[in-house]
Amino acid sequence: MLYYLFEFLEKNYQVPGAGLFQFITFRAALAVLLSLLIATVYGKKIILYLQKKQIGETVRDLGLEGQKQKSGTPTMGGIIIIIATLIPVLLFAKLDNIYVMLLIVTTLWMGIIGFIDDYIKIFKKDKGGLKGKFKVLGQVVLGLIVGATLYFHPEVTMKEHSKLNSSLVYNAERQISEEIKSTKTTIPLVKNNELDYTSFISWMGDGAEKYAWLIFIPIIIIIVTAVSNGANLTDGIDGLAAGTSAIIVLTLGIFTWISGNIIFSNYLDIMFIPRAGELVVFVAAFLGALVGFLWYNAFPAQIFMGDTGSLTIGGVIAVIAIIIRKELLIPVLCGIFFAESISVMLQVGYFKYTKKRFGEGRRIFLMAPLHHHYQKKGYHESKIVTRFWIVGILLAIVTIVTLKVR
Repeated sequence: MLYYLFEFLEKNYQVPGAGLFQFITFRAALAVLLSLLIATVYGKKIILYLQKKQIGETVRDLGLEGQKQKSGTPTMGGIIIIIATLIPVLLFAKLDNIYVMLLIVTTLWMGIIGFIDDYIKIFKKDKGGLKGKFKVLGQVVLGLIVGATLYFHPEVTMKEHSKLNSSLVYNAERQISEEIKSTKTTIPLVKNNELDYTSFISWMGDGAEKYAWLIFIPIIIIIVTAVSNGANLTDGIDGLAAGTSAIIVLTLGIFTWISGNIIFSNYLDIMFIPRAGELVVFVAAFLGALVGFLWYNAFPAQIFMGDTGSLTIGGVIAVIAIIIRKELLIPVLCGIFFAESISVMLQVGYFKYTKKRFGEGRRIFLMAPLHHHYQKKGYHESKIVTRFWIVGILLAIVTIVTLKVR
């Protein structure tokens, strides 16, 4: 909103300083500061309100040290993340940008699903929360919306760099072709690092590209569902999901800025996504909200994010990665989410297999998800979280390095 106001003031009245709002980096800086302020200042008020209404977490006794003390800690803290993200975005971003609109829809959609899940757990006293099939259905519908929008919307385009001399990088506008609709994405660690989803149906012959959506949209649905569930599983001990997600979002912010900048995308020889630069404002607000929430969620947590937060975080991360054509980097960048999800699948699968084969279920880990395994081994929560953050930073560095390692 403020973007349009200052644009009006600049064009009609030449108000000093109004032109600063034309710069994405300036608006991103304001967004991260405001989101931090909202999350830290008003976050405390939200915590006190939740305590007053006795909206607390019911913690199952899993035999973990310090677990009983957490019972009654306010939950639904994802509300803080959502509010602290959306207010700066509404104030500083260009709201007619298709990518910003898509992320606002993603935030609200996943936030509502998570809120319903938390509401059932707390007020209906049903520890199972929203039934899994309805939760997955919500994720699938969001994936369908995102996939269809990115495939069919006319403003979702990319530009391919031509093979002109790189010394002309200063005149990058001349080195790129016209905007085109494309189903190409980035595949890491190979020389020609582009994968076109259309290639999966090339066997259909001429005109096969018309049906690329049959491949593209289901892949988007799988990614959105997998990442949101991965973030949900990671939310198990104080500060783990929020801190890990902040590292991932910061890395995606770097990719977003490069992908939306003609000069740097040309220099690094990666896809230039027109209009994607505006996402930097959203990413900055989201990062500030996560860090601000971490202020209260760090050990010992004063509030939990609940599914309201974890499902939202996963959904937003997935959609950002898809928009900037970096979804195939998710297994590396979101390696913590991936490991947590795999640990649960291995544990459940092995338990069922051994129960059928030997008559009694056996386990690979002491407890799943993975962070509970280390808790069972006697590691303190803070040590587990810190080491997971370190691994997350290493994975983020590896992800960034893939820009040049091909």
